[in-house]
Amino acid sequence: MRRLGFWGREFIYPERPGVPDCAYYMRTGSCGYGTKCRYNHPRDRIPTAKMQNEEGKNMDLYIPRKCSATNRLITAKDHASVQINIGHLDENGVYTGQFTTFALCGFIRAQGDADSAVDRLWQKKKTEVRQQ
Repeated sequence: MRRLGFWGREFIYPERPGVPDCAYYMRTGSCGYGTKCRYNHPRDRIPTAKMQNEEGKNMDLYIPRKCSATNRLITAKDHASVQINIGHLDENGVYTGQFTTFALCGFIRAQGDADSAVDRLWQKKKTEVRQQ
């Protein structure tokens, strides 16, 4: 496979049909070993899936969450965000085995509104559960 390298020089990755494909090349389209790589670099490169589950379905590596209070996306760099599970109780105060999950972004926590947000969200969820 030909590729334009540094200073406009042409760079050729080795094609070795009987050898396994270079995993890094298949994922990114470049190879740090260059011509010295011992794996195959096919011309018709189709990027491999990032991650597969047991059934062979392609899965994303990262699925962003949303803040339950503000509906903002919680990014991977939001290290102040938390996710809590609040257990459901029956009339006697015994845990039923069910829970509700709330995610709070760092923005809400930095403002000091996390406790009121959880209280508001739980009151809303409690009325929804009683209506069912």
